[in-house]
Amino acid sequence: MDAKTQKSELTRAAIVGAALDLASAEGLEAITLQAVADRLGLSKSGVFSRIGSREALQKAVIEEFGRRFLASVFVPAMQSPKGLPRLNDLVQRWIVRTRDVDARTGCIFSAGAFELDDREGELRNLLLDEVTRWRAALRRTVLQAMDAGHLKPGTDAEQVVSELNALILGMLHDARFLRDSRATERAQATWQRLVKTYQA
Repeated sequence: MDAKTQKSELTRAAIVGAALDLASAEGLEAITLQAVADRLGLSKSGVFSRIGSREALQKAVIEEFGRRFLASVFVPAMQSPKGLPRLNDLVQRWIVRTRDVDARTGCIFSAGAFELDDREGELRNLLLDEVTRWRAALRRTVLQAMDAGHLKPGTDAEQVVSELNALILGMLHDARFLRDSRATERAQATWQRLVKTYQA
């Protein structure tokens, strides 16, 4: 890779990163080429030349958030043995990420879902794809725990996924809105109680 190409890719990464910070704080609709340009000290045309339209930048933000989320939650958990150890590791990492990242900066998956829930279009579809992909990975992990005999036969994997999602949304609400310093502790306790109801 030549120096010019490398610089261009680094600039693009900085643009997407700045737009992600903006979206995390103010929502996907807050993203504009000018707002991101101002944050980075670039011209609006400089942002456009590397990203394209505002919608292309919004899409890049959703994709980057999904990449970072999976890299911090899903990928490391795959090192744990299949079954309940992996499921527990995954949930613990999700809770920690929610505490350390999303509770401070905002979660594109959850905030974006509320922002786009009553709209149609490519942006909503992309976010839906990202969230669906994550939930499918979570569901597979639950099914593996059943196959390993760690969870009761007949456990409704979709129900477990739904309950886990509700747990995280509740934690985000309490941590961000209520500013409850015990939100993480409560989420951990909820998970421990929940998993006991499904254990074989």
